[in-house]
Amino acid sequence: QVQLVESGGGLVQPGGSLKLSCAISGTIFRIGIVNWYRQAPGKERELVALITSGGNTDYEDSVKGRFTISRDNAKNTIYLQMSSLKPEDTATYYCNAEVTPYTDNRAYYYWGQGPQVTVSS
Repeated sequence: QVQLVESGGGLVQPGGSLKLSCAISGTIFRIGIVNWYRQAPGKERELVALITSGGNTDYEDSVKGRFTISRDNAKNTIYLQMSSLKPEDTATYYCNAEVTPYTDNRAYYYWGQGPQVTVSS
């Protein structure tokens, strides 16, 4: 059984910062690519940032220079540091990870529960 537990959401003023965490637990053989998605009310879910098992990263254009994705492989935890937040960053943020369990020989994609991030004065 693999679980993704996210934390760090909340309310922040424009220009502020938040750091989201995604802790992956269970009988894990390998964690591959990890993505952060977000979904605002009335909008489709969009990919915000990703990090490969080798540490390569990519970002959606609107968050480049403001968001940083990182991973601590020893803790099986992925982070999303968000700075210079704008009201349009308000959304539910989801962690999505490619995980190969010890009990299987293929990878599956798992989702976190989605903490809410609200940017408002």
